Amino acid sequence: MAATKETKRRARLIALAAAAALLITAGEAAALRLPAQKDSLFAYPGVIETRDGGDFVVVDYDKQRDIHQRDEVPEKKVQWKYVSTGVNWQQGHYDYDGGNGRKLRFVGVGNLKREATMIVIFLHGQNGTRFLGADDWSFGGNFNRIKNMVVNAGGIYLSPDFTDFGARGAADVKSLMLDFAGRSPGAPIFLACGSYGGKLCWQLADDPQAASVLSGMLLLGSMPDDGFLSTAAVKGGRPIPLYFGHGSADNVFAWQDQASFFDRIRSAAPGYPSKFVLFQTGSHGTPIRMTDWRQVINWMLATNGY
Repeated sequence: MAATKETKRRARLIALAAAAALLITAGEAAALRLPAQKDSLFAYPGVIETRDGGDFVVVDYDKQRDIHQRDEVPEKKVQWKYVSTGVNWQQGHYDYDGGNGRKLRFVGVGNLKREATMIVIFLHGQNGTRFLGADDWSFGGNFNRIKNMVVNAGGIYLSPDFTDFGARGAADVKSLMLDFAGRSPGAPIFLACGSYGGKLCWQLADDPQAASVLSGMLLLGSMPDDGFLSTAAVKGGRPIPLYFGHGSADNVFAWQDQASFFDRIRSAAPGYPSKFVLFQTGSHGTPIRMTDWRQVINWMLATNGY
């Protein structure tokens, strides 16, 4: 019975993906993946070093090239060629019920009235709002890219407000996650947490109900949490693939602390699905600007068997 339900669930996701015009190569089974979106413009400039079988990568980053030559207005408006704004016809601001029925808002991109093939949620850091994760022009156009890819894959992208970075905020995001998980049964859900938003990622990973619908987490210039080492994901349960993106010149959270945590996870659970990209000379916000969303999420999809 369980196998039959699983087969039906995956068949439904594949059908949705096909309806969204994902390319299927001859002779291969359909795979749920983010489609190409300006890949050459967002590719990593160069790889300086790799270790751990390619799971730890040091990427060449240059502020002059990657900000001043890329942006029309440095750190505020990227050049037009990096964005495709047509996706915003499917973008809106919506209400949702957070923890204890708190009334909050989120930016939603995609068709929220139909089942989604996947759900990507961005959680901002301190002093941020829902508007950050939907900003087409800041961070080199990288938010615009992920919005386009998710929608073109038949998915939805969400950027919510939440109460705080403690238990109430975690309850808010959990409520949003479970709501959309119920609307799209079996669809993979990915949490991307910028900076202090990582506190919410770790709390949700430690919540069995929230963790049960998670298919991956992206920690972007964020902090470690050794509590994760005691979760079911590490202790032999279903693993939640992890991506760590960090700048080597981050003056908020030292990259060495996050890299040490990455090593501890892999020591505690050999083979645990985790990747680390260190942007050489990059600052606190560099991972949000430079992370290759398509590469990371497609790896997570493959790891989860989609």
